[in-house]
Amino acid sequence: MNNLRLPPKLGQEITVFIKNLKEIYSGDLLSVILYGSAASGEFVTGHSNLNILVILKSTELLFLKQSSKIVKRSRNLTPLFLTKEYILSSTGIFPIEFLDMQENYIVLYGQDVLKEIHVDLRNLRFQCEQELKAKLLNLKQAYLSLNRQPANLKELLFKSFGSILHILRNVLRLKGIQPDYQKEDLLKELAAHLKIDICHWEKILKAKLKKIKLSKTEIEELFLAWVDNLEKVVQEVDAL
Repeated sequence: MNNLRLPPKLGQEITVFIKNLKEIYSGDLLSVILYGSAASGEFVTGHSNLNILVILKSTELLFLKQSSKIVKRSRNLTPLFLTKEYILSSTGIFPIEFLDMQENYIVLYGQDVLKEIHVDLRNLRFQCEQELKAKLLNLKQAYLSLNRQPANLKELLFKSFGSILHILRNVLRLKGIQPDYQKEDLLKELAAHLKIDICHWEKILKAKLKKIKLSKTEIEELFLAWVDNLEKVVQEVDAL
């Protein structure tokens, strides 16, 4: 785990987690894969998820129950338990998720299962449109209760920013563009091909990475600009 660009404490937690998985499942554990920001080097403690893909021969509940204790103890990890068969049969249903996994991942143990999969893009536009519209509605609804709570509004802004960038990366794919994974470069690509205000988006990213601090007024201003930009992006996706 020494090659991971993570705080030593988190690297140690991953090491212990894998050791426990091997003791529990032995030959039924096919693979353990780190993916997302932790694999790309963009992990931010306190804001980023430590995503772990665990591939087992079975995901029946009684089989998964054996690992419930170690999952509870691993508070910083977000493990996803799948079978290889499930992955191979679901790439067309969840194209965004599997494309994102394939972009940045590190095999920590076992087989490189993600290398073997092919993602069918036919359902990509539908998933992008559906998820963008759902998140936009959720942001508007949340604003009604959080607009006088700057700390909670900032947390929602940062959380939605990361998840929506994953979707917009795939909107670029619909336009025939191979998107960058590094967020700073991705924002430039999005500004070139979608109707976004890159100044606001870059400021959100800097604040999320703890490079700048936001005042209470700035938090609400950025949130309003963020939602307004997303309205325009959704209209563009509708037209694709």
